[in-house]
Amino acid sequence: MVESIARVRHIRITPMKARRVVNLVRGKNAEEALAILKFAPQAASEAVYKLVASAMANARVKADATNTRLDEGELIISKAFVDEGATLKRFRPRAQGRAFRINKRTSHITIVLSTADELAAAKKGAK
Repeated sequence: MVESIARVRHIRITPMKARRVVNLVRGKNAEEALAILKFAPQAASEAVYKLVASAMANARVKADATNTRLDEGELIISKAFVDEGATLKRFRPRAQGRAFRINKRTSHITIVLSTADELAAAKKGAK
């Protein structure tokens, strides 16, 4: 019974584009999510792929530390969300001495993996 978390902060992907990719894999098996992300055409899929792989590695390390058995096929993406990070504000020169602002948005992406029995225990405890 291992729950692992992986986060990436201040990644240079807009939150709206990252949410499109995260919504593809939310609630799926972790290995299935890796297969989906490997062939997804979006640019954010590479970062989310690395994050899911990191969460799987974190689960492996946590299971070894607590001396419990872990089957990576049982890991499910229980929570996955994208928060808005700091916005980098830049200026582009325009005609007649004007300046237009360009917002370069960043994201904080969080992935939480857990096993099916942990999800059942969490739902039972919430009732």
